[in-house]
Amino acid sequence: MAHPDLTSPLLPTSAPRPQHSAITIDDTPQTPKNTKTHPQNHNHHHGPHNNTQTAAASHPSPYEFLGGRPFSAPTPSTVDPFKNDTEKIDGVYELLKIVICLPIAAVRLLIFGVALGIGYLATKLALEGWKDKQNPMPAWRCRLMWVTRVCARCILFSFGYHWIRRKGKPAPRDIAPIVVSNHVSYIEPIFYFYELFPTMVASESHDSLPFVGTIIRAMQVIYVNRFSPSSRKHAVNEIKRKAACDRFPRVLLFPEGTTTNGKFLISFQLGAFIPGFAIQPVVVRYPHMHFDQSWGNISLGRLMFRMFTQFHNFMEVEYLPVVFPLENQKEIPTRFAKRTRQVLARALNVAQTSHSFGDIMLLTKASELQQENPSNYLVEMAQVESLFHINSLEAVNFLDKFLSMKPDSSGHVTIDGFLSALKLRFSNLTDEVFHLIDVDNNGYITFKQFLFASAHVMKQPLFRQACEQAFREYDVGGNDHVSEEQFGESIRPAVPEMTKDEIHELFGLFDADGDGRSSREEFLTCLRKNPLLIVLFSPQLGQAHTSGNGETTSDDIV
Repeated sequence: MAHPDLTSPLLPTSAPRPQHSAITIDDTPQTPKNTKTHPQNHNHHHGPHNNTQTAAASHPSPYEFLGGRPFSAPTPSTVDPFKNDTEKIDGVYELLKIVICLPIAAVRLLIFGVALGIGYLATKLALEGWKDKQNPMPAWRCRLMWVTRVCARCILFSFGYHWIRRKGKPAPRDIAPIVVSNHVSYIEPIFYFYELFPTMVASESHDSLPFVGTIIRAMQVIYVNRFSPSSRKHAVNEIKRKAACDRFPRVLLFPEGTTTNGKFLISFQLGAFIPGFAIQPVVVRYPHMHFDQSWGNISLGRLMFRMFTQFHNFMEVEYLPVVFPLENQKEIPTRFAKRTRQVLARALNVAQTSHSFGDIMLLTKASELQQENPSNYLVEMAQVESLFHINSLEAVNFLDKFLSMKPDSSGHVTIDGFLSALKLRFSNLTDEVFHLIDVDNNGYITFKQFLFASAHVMKQPLFRQACEQAFREYDVGGNDHVSEEQFGESIRPAVPEMTKDEIHELFGLFDADGDGRSSREEFLTCLRKNPLLIVLFSPQLGQAHTSGNGETTSDDIV
């Protein structure tokens, strides 16, 4: 049976195919040949949303006054596509191998340093006096960059990649001006630099890296800030411009946007697919038994040390047939990306998930706050963004709030921690809110459940109007602020059990600057960061009349 967190089952490895041929992928979900069907199980689903199967809440929602559909809790994520399986050195064999390879590692480190230094100097010479970097690099400068490319191969040799197995060949640039690849380690960019010398798309932060920043500038790299819409738009325009001009080298992208452990294929960014050019997919594999070469939850220094102390590191590169856009380049980018992603997944024989770089941000945040198992806080951010339009930075803020609830080693939070972080006390209403999230009645909630519930409330049709109305309702003097006394009066109908001291503590969430009153901006910001708290104003907001069909309308609240 397919894993509940995977968007597709494992796929059989494809048979060898002719190079540079056009392929068409049928993305209609199909039942795997070796999967037994169970007619009596009518709840078993296949297809791209298998990992989003949810259990609908069986009791009334305290947020019904906001309109919209009832909340459905997500199934937990149980896979970690970023986990390096050999982060720690285990076993006598590995320890013995490291001891034996230490003298070899010293020589390799010397080769690495010399090759990097020579490559850096050659690149500086190739870039010297070059002003017009909007146009392709002149031929003589490209020839000089061959010195750096040879140095890149020496660096791969120093890391233990004495030979690299290749399958297939790069398609001619005029057929496939864009190349996409899975991303497992920092090794792939070095290999592609040597093999193809492409124009790469990279994060702006790479430009400031010592030595490396200078070298990648010679590739006329397209920088992008993933958090800036204008930067992403500019990057797409540059991809299109350079892919359309035969004088530029190929454009290389890693559409996953981050490294994984190679056991899954995570969601694709669309930058490579929006221009509508033919794409050659390439897959990279790192066969191993004792040392996982993926750059996941392992530091760069430790990974380099482990590479230096191996007898040999295996690497396989397979150039796949070109994928052409359908209907004369009018195919929508999401479908083009989906077809290409399926090609890579089949070649790698791995499953696809909805994780993204946003999950790396959550993983990093959990690690920084010393959580015992950071993998508990992966949520498949591509799915969250698609369903709720919550971006990664907002998800990190929600994680901050969740971690303040003091989850246990399994990432579970009880009602006591939940209420403490939200400055609430136990009542019928707060119990309803907690059990809205804990639909399985486990007595605890996970971060994914908390995030989905918070995002669900924010997405309700009347959430923004309700926040505005809640503030206006108690801004009695029209002074654009609510006092603590007015705030206490506003929430007492919802939580009459709260004492004056408890109300004071809760009001602190709405009074960010501590001046004893909550401005409109402070009030609305607090509800955006803690959308579940809008329920405190439900008695007044819920008094709205309903329309003839029984549904609440915006006129009822505003």
